[in-house]
This record gives sequence, structure tokens and C-alpha cells, in this order.
Amino acid sequence: MQTTLPLQAIAPDVYVAPQMPPEAMAELARLGFKAVINNRPDFEGGPDQPTSAAVQAAALAAGLQYRHLPVQGAYQSPEEIAAFGVLLAELPRPLLAFCRSGARSTKLYTAARTV
Repeated sequence: MQTTLPLQAIAPDVYVAPQMPPEAMAELARLGFKAVINNRPDFEGGPDQPTSAAVQAAALAAGLQYRHLPVQGAYQSPEEIAAFGVLLAELPRPLLAFCRSGARSTKLYTAARTV
């Protein structure tokens, strides 16, 4: 997979990344991704962070499925972990989950796989 996007595989068909801008959605589709999960709350990093609505519009325009499951970085509740597990089960692969750094999405993936 040739790209300049900072993607990290955590499973054969699941990747994580730091904040993805709307402009990255077309590149993700070109790379073969089918779905994107945004785990970052809107404006978590300030007013310059792209909103979920902006990323969603770009994802849908690129033919990607999109879900927004905003969770805090320090703590993910059992309900949020279960919701992530549902998304893993229902979304087509390969999929990308992103947050500020990728760590929160990785923690959600790991926790959802052990539930």
C-alpha cells in the first residue's frame, strides 16, 4: 500500500491513524478502504480541527462508509467499547479508525476484541 498517509495496520484489514482531514478520504478510497470510523470528538483539538460533518461529507463523496463514535482519550466506557465492536462487525473491510494520534482507536479495537 503506497501512500503518504500515516496509516498503521493493527489487523490484516483494520488500520488506525491520527486525525484524518476531509481531503484524505479520496486517498483512502483509492487505497481500497471501504469504511472509516472517527473516534475524535469535534473540536477536541481546537477550532481548526475538521468537524465530523466535514469528514463524513468527504468520505461519502469518496464512496466510503462513515461512522462517528467520539470517545475521550483517557477513558472509554464499556458502552463505547461495545459500540465500537458493533461497528467492527457491521462495517466492510478494510477499515480505518482514527483519533488524535491513533492510540485511542487502537485501545478501542483491542478492548472490543476481548469482549
